[in-house]
Amino acid sequence: LLLLCHAEEAAVIVSGLRSTDVFVGESATFTCELSHPGVKNVQWWLDGTPLHNNLVTEISEQDGRIHTLTLNDVACHDSGTVTFRAGSLISSAKLLVKGISLLE
Repeated sequence: LLLLCHAEEAAVIVSGLRSTDVFVGESATFTCELSHPGVKNVQWWLDGTPLHNNLVTEISEQDGRIHTLTLNDVACHDSGTVTFRAGSLISSAKLLVKGISLLE
């Protein structure tokens, strides 16, 4: 007798965030892919501050598995640690915003 158990597998991070360097005024995009959709409590953070979807901060989700954060028109003060949380899963990466030197 074979009993099939449909216990939900815990989602895992298939592809985590990668550190990104951009110049002032550019956009920075971070992507995190989960093994399957339906993970609750998805949240993005920048240096411990929760991020919300607006004109500057674009948060999107594709197929419930691929989560993307785009920070538009970044400034030097946006440099820091970007963190993605989905339930108990966490992925972090560094954002470095470089200024443009006028002393060339």
